[in-house]
Amino acid sequence: MIEMLPITCHKTKGKKSFNSLLCLLLFSYALLLSFQKSYAQDTVKQPKVGLVLSGGGAKGFAHIGVLKVLEEAGIKIDYIGGTSMGAVVGGLYASGYNAQQIDSIFKKTDFDELLQDYIPRTSKSFYERKNDEKYAISLPFTNFKVGIPLAFSKGIYNYNLLNRLTHHVAAINDFSKLPIPFLCVATDIETGKEVILKNGYLPQAMLASSAFPSLFSPVEINGQLLIDGGVTNNFPVEEVRKMGADIIIGVDVQDDLKNRNALHEATKILVQISNIQMIEKMNQKKLLTDIYIKPDIKNYNVISFDEGQEIIRKGEEASFTVYEKIKALAKSQETHRSNCKKTKDSISINQIGMNDLEDYTRSYIIGKLRFKQGSKISFADLNNGISTLDATQNFSRISYSLSKSTDDKEDLHLFLAENQTKSFLKFGLHYDGLYKSALLANFTHKKALFKNDVVSLDVILGDNFRYNFDYYIDNGFYISLGFRSKFNSFNRNTSTDFSKGSLLTQLGINSININFSDLNNQIYIQTLFAQKFIIGLGAELEHLKINSETLQNSTQVFDNSTYLSGLAYMKYDTFDNKYYPKHGFYYSSDFQYYMSSTNYSKNFNPFSILKGDLGFANTLFKKATFKFQTEAGVKMGKESVSFFDFVLGGYGFTPVNNIKPFYGYDFLTLSGNSYIKSTLTLDYELFKKHHVNIAGNFANISDGVFQSVDWLSNINHSGYALGYGIETAIGPIEVKYTWTPEMSKGYTWFTVGFWF
Repeated sequence: MIEMLPITCHKTKGKKSFNSLLCLLLFSYALLLSFQKSYAQDTVKQPKVGLVLSGGGAKGFAHIGVLKVLEEAGIKIDYIGGTSMGAVVGGLYASGYNAQQIDSIFKKTDFDELLQDYIPRTSKSFYERKNDEKYAISLPFTNFKVGIPLAFSKGIYNYNLLNRLTHHVAAINDFSKLPIPFLCVATDIETGKEVILKNGYLPQAMLASSAFPSLFSPVEINGQLLIDGGVTNNFPVEEVRKMGADIIIGVDVQDDLKNRNALHEATKILVQISNIQMIEKMNQKKLLTDIYIKPDIKNYNVISFDEGQEIIRKGEEASFTVYEKIKALAKSQETHRSNCKKTKDSISINQIGMNDLEDYTRSYIIGKLRFKQGSKISFADLNNGISTLDATQNFSRISYSLSKSTDDKEDLHLFLAENQTKSFLKFGLHYDGLYKSALLANFTHKKALFKNDVVSLDVILGDNFRYNFDYYIDNGFYISLGFRSKFNSFNRNTSTDFSKGSLLTQLGINSININFSDLNNQIYIQTLFAQKFIIGLGAELEHLKINSETLQNSTQVFDNSTYLSGLAYMKYDTFDNKYYPKHGFYYSSDFQYYMSSTNYSKNFNPFSILKGDLGFANTLFKKATFKFQTEAGVKMGKESVSFFDFVLGGYGFTPVNNIKPFYGYDFLTLSGNSYIKSTLTLDYELFKKHHVNIAGNFANISDGVFQSVDWLSNINHSGYALGYGIETAIGPIEVKYTWTPEMSKGYTWFTVGFWF
């Protein structure tokens, strides 16, 4: 646009021709000046601004504060380069998010779950849940040598998050074509050289750049095994300058070297080691910046994620110390960019592709994903499917990408590296009032005989010896099969004599010492129904031995028989936590028909047992959860042995046969051939992983409970509990005081560790 100077010509009598000439000359001069000004504006180059963001773990939250101030000042960023957390923040900004959106994303992210590579319980199979909720430690075991895991986390949680957030640019493989051209830095762990990532799959590049050694597993890209770029280049100033930047704004959140008094944590020592080389490089690189911003974050460390908002403010404060330079730079720019990006909620999957696998079939992988080709899924479904694959522990690395297909559909490409470690040693601890102290040692081996199989042996040593052996072939959506053998034993004083009370009456006593042992062998087939229910059929051979040393020091044997039965079962479980659920639904039912016995007691007749159990949990308000659970069972058929009757009492043990917990009573106190029980629990998380709860349970239990409708209106037994529990690495540690109005005596139960 040509800007004209104002010209005023006055007419003077007698001088008309002179004035006309003067006006023409002035007009020509003004036109010339205007052309010169326009040309000068066109030839002055608008400065290209590059932003360099260093790595620093949680201290990288300061980058968000800096971005907020830059946006407020009106700065347009033309290029971005980042390392580690700088790559994550920079990659999100380059993909189209503004600073406020990134702040909101980080506020909503549970960084404890991210660091632990949290896998939702609902993403795990019933078999995997059972394993994860028994063992405190799991170690690789190869060639009779115990190893340690490659890293604390494989980074799947982080990768799922980055995939969802950058899905809108999934089709862009050249990072220079992102809304803001971008690059990030990683390190080749085999050569020790830096790797500049300018193209590829954006979330994978961001993950590789931020793969902090020992915390996150290396990421494989184009055959290179990559870790955190901060090891080789934590401040890629030269690289951003090469992209075309005239002005460099550098944000440095790297740690300075600390003295010995501050090096009292493993993460701080690891950071110090990596910083030794970085500090000298940073002193040189910061001289290459035009605007250098160094937030005062010395009081924070790489895992101070719970202090994120304070660190963001530190970034803002540091930016305002150079605000005059920032504002002057903004004035030299005519056009500004306002980032604002919304993410999609769903994906239509066209095809699912994957690399060839040696040990696992395609049906196994699809079964774990829980969705098939041609289905429309949410990002939550995709994340859960990937987490389910991760939960198997069959893959050392899991990566995936989405690409555009036809008709607004996308193809999912899976890249799986099979875990070369096939054997594991696992350990657990437990104490309760029935089984007493117990040390659990487990040996697990995968691909023992066939693809998709796993063999597992638990040996439980302590006051009562037990074992569990499992062999399972997991075929996902298709028919799976397995064999299970387990042995349980305990010794306990009880008011139940498994003889309808006749022995206690005969001896004139109220309780008797019982030796109980149960050897159970099952073969079964099962499958997934509607992608959520487990349904199965099987056969069971069980040897039951119950005896007691009477007051006369002679052995009273109640049963020493082997039973053959057929069984059918269905299970559904969406509880987010087995011990302290905040939400979810649980359902289990099974039917078992006992067809024959060696009949030690001489009174066996074929009979069947039907059992059902359902419950739900829901958060009432912040940190307060209500849980309701009800269960029932009935023995059907002619009068037969009473050793499979339902027995209630005690707390803190894994049920065996039909022996169940019940607040307010001692172990094995109430018995009958049928029962119904309901439990209501109110739990409050006092502070993180510390719970106080109050509960009440109510039951009718006797012979023939359901022969009339009295069970609907009359409650035979009730009990209550007040408890305190802590979630720990070895499982819950709980103390509960229980009582019942039917007795003057209460019971205090103490339990330690996962139940097994």
